[in-house]
Amino acid sequence: MIKQVFKRQELPWDELQKLGLAKDGRLLLDEDDITSLLSGRRTDMLRLENLRRDGLHIPMLDSKLSLVRNELGEVELRAHPIYKEPVVPSYLTDTEAEMLEKGDAVNLEKTIDDGKGGKIDVIIEFDRDTNEFITVDTDGILIPEGINGKPLTAEQKERYRKGKEVKTDDGTTLQYSATEKQGIRSDRLALVASILIDGGITYVLYKGLNALFNKPQEKEPGKNYAKALDEFNKQQAKRFSDRHQPEAEATEEQSETISR
Repeated sequence: MIKQVFKRQELPWDELQKLGLAKDGRLLLDEDDITSLLSGRRTDMLRLENLRRDGLHIPMLDSKLSLVRNELGEVELRAHPIYKEPVVPSYLTDTEAEMLEKGDAVNLEKTIDDGKGGKIDVIIEFDRDTNEFITVDTDGILIPEGINGKPLTAEQKERYRKGKEVKTDDGTTLQYSATEKQGIRSDRLALVASILIDGGITYVLYKGLNALFNKPQEKEPGKNYAKALDEFNKQQAKRFSDRHQPEAEATEEQSETISR
């Protein structure tokens, strides 16, 4: 789900401008791709043109993009082009890698070295767009509190964190996916998730979701979707009102001053 890892002011604007993805301090990407970048995920495949790096000129390159924080704490842009041959991580066996590549397994859970003498639990997926394995630390996955207004149980939350399918009370099934721009797949085209952020519940609307692997997708939303969508719209309206309240009050004060 959505978890903002990077701030807009941290973005590598010079690099984005060179790629034609930013101009005059404004990102020339759709909102879903911007959200994916700030959340530490990958964008959709983008057409990058006239690239110049390390003395090389690349007229055109299809690539996904993501952000990474380097050892100095600076945010850098990382490109994920289409690889001719996938590089298999050392912690995957040939059989496991083949299962992911062929789609016999949606993802795999592993406990691996964190490079600092400890261990971390990860989910490994295969991105068929770029022909690349993706490894995600499960501790970095933001787990929803509820779906379509119905709270998730502790067991359901743990299943979601481990990349397993979760079926909710209203019949909606969802699954975390690192290869998806929105970070989620579902048997429904749309759903509303409630997420705990800064001590409060935030409603997030997901639309145009991709289906679960090798499973049909329902055209109709879950039975509790309409009510949850209403809550989402109320929250959006309140936020809009709160943002414009000072401006409205200032206008009223000016009007009173003029009338005097």
